[in-house]
This record gives sequence, structure tokens and C-alpha cells, in this order.
Amino acid sequence: MKDMIAFSDFLKLDIRVGTILEAEEFEKAKNPAYKLKIDFGDEIGVKKSSAQITDYYMPQCLVGKQILAVVNFEPKQIADFMSEVLVLGTYSEDGVVLITPDMAVQNGDRLG
Repeated sequence: MKDMIAFSDFLKLDIRVGTILEAEEFEKAKNPAYKLKIDFGDEIGVKKSSAQITDYYMPQCLVGKQILAVVNFEPKQIADFMSEVLVLGTYSEDGVVLITPDMAVQNGDRLG
């Protein structure tokens, strides 16, 4: 069994819904990735992320897709790009599959 954490530790994560506005190949990344611009609504705004989701997704198919992301991690420098949020997905057999709401919701809605 994996290390257990307290529920209060989980509550420290701010996981929100956002809509991908732009997606493009991130050629300077070590591993295949896309640069994403994601709208998290008025409270959080538009944030950038580097996401290694190239196995199942093409950039043009990502625009308009709602995703879940951790919005309160410290930004991370990846090559010449500052990734501000961590897009969530599962490590599946052939690549990462995005975690998405099963119906349209408001940008900025919090996982609860």
C-alpha cells in the first residue's frame, strides 16, 4: 500500500476546472509535450501549462476541452516556458489520458 496522507493534506490542493484556449507543440521540452493556455474563470484567470499528453491528443482537438488542474503549485520552469498549473491525467498503458468533467461546468469550479 502507498504511503497514507491525512485528508487535510488533500484539502491543500486547489483543483479547478479550466477550458483549453490554445494548444501548441512544445519543441524545446525534453519529452513530447504541448504548451497550453487554460481559462480558469474570473477568480484565477488564464494560466499556462506544459502537458505531456501527446500520445492521445492533437493540439487542434484540445481547444475547447475542459480539464482539471492543480492551480496552487509553485510555477515550474520547463526549458524557456513557465508552467503555472498541473493538468491532471491518468498514466494509462499507451499514454496520459486527461481527467475531464463529464458535462460542461463553469471555468474555475473546484473539485469537491
